[in-house]
Amino acid sequence: MNEPLLKIENLKKNFPIRGGVFGKKVGEVKAVDDISFVIQKGETLGLVGESGCGKSTTGRMLLRLLEPSEGKIIFEGNDITTLSKQELRKIRGQMQMIFQDPYASLNPRHTIERILEEPLIVHGVKEKSARKKKVRELLEIVGLNSYHANRYPHQFSGGQRQRIGIARALSLNPKLIVADEPVSALDVSIQAQVLNLLKDLQKKYDLTYLFIAHDLGVVRHISDRVGVMYLGRLVELAESEELYQNPKHPYTQALLSAVPIADVDHKKERIVLQGDVPSPASPPKGCSFHTRCPLAMDKCSVERPIFKEVDKGHFAACHLYG
Repeated sequence: MNEPLLKIENLKKNFPIRGGVFGKKVGEVKAVDDISFVIQKGETLGLVGESGCGKSTTGRMLLRLLEPSEGKIIFEGNDITTLSKQELRKIRGQMQMIFQDPYASLNPRHTIERILEEPLIVHGVKEKSARKKKVRELLEIVGLNSYHANRYPHQFSGGQRQRIGIARALSLNPKLIVADEPVSALDVSIQAQVLNLLKDLQKKYDLTYLFIAHDLGVVRHISDRVGVMYLGRLVELAESEELYQNPKHPYTQALLSAVPIADVDHKKERIVLQGDVPSPASPPKGCSFHTRCPLAMDKCSVERPIFKEVDKGHFAACHLYG
């Protein structure tokens, strides 16, 4: 295969826990705990899991909005974790993000024109007429009228605001877009429109997506491959249909058993997990899922399973496939 557009190697992110009068470090939260994967040019990799599992933190690290604690992020063959802020700015236009909340991600004091112009100004488009022309093109690309440029964010619906967020991400002709739950704040009828827009834009502009979500139906609709995270770790990764038809990891099986019947071809008995998700500040030893796993063995509480290929193109971290 060709060199992947993005390659993640042993990525970790720890947040310090501080306490006491002087704010000393008393522990740390392992938000992302040693994950590795690749994204091929032109594909959509879906990343799913429960709230707090590290999906959004991973997405933000890929763009260096958060600094990794350890690991490598290799974009087009270059390790961007070693780049200075000035060097990173040169490639920032090739990696963009669509944020989850269309109400919070747009500055309410700026017109849509100014919001969409800002990245163009930062990256050196000095001619005002060229910027204005680009803004109107972007609005039409995402299904809005060019005269909307003079309006403010509060004059738009949630779906329209998310389209503006997509237009902003497209403004610098990126190669990679990290979409952090881009439809979770929208009505179901609007979700389908935005997802179809993303798919159309991908074909038209040869885009590559990391699509972060917790809705398994949405992820299946848009993703070529799907990765499942639990407590900061990647527990399974496979092609979309393979994962939905033949889940290997007990956690993935439990997630899919909760999907409404219309979203799976073969409805399986509901798997109800016992207990709560452990704290990432003190994760269990061995397999992070063993405290809730209905198939746990003695080995699971002692030894951490290796994330490996258990079938062709199908990866899992589970002692059942030892």
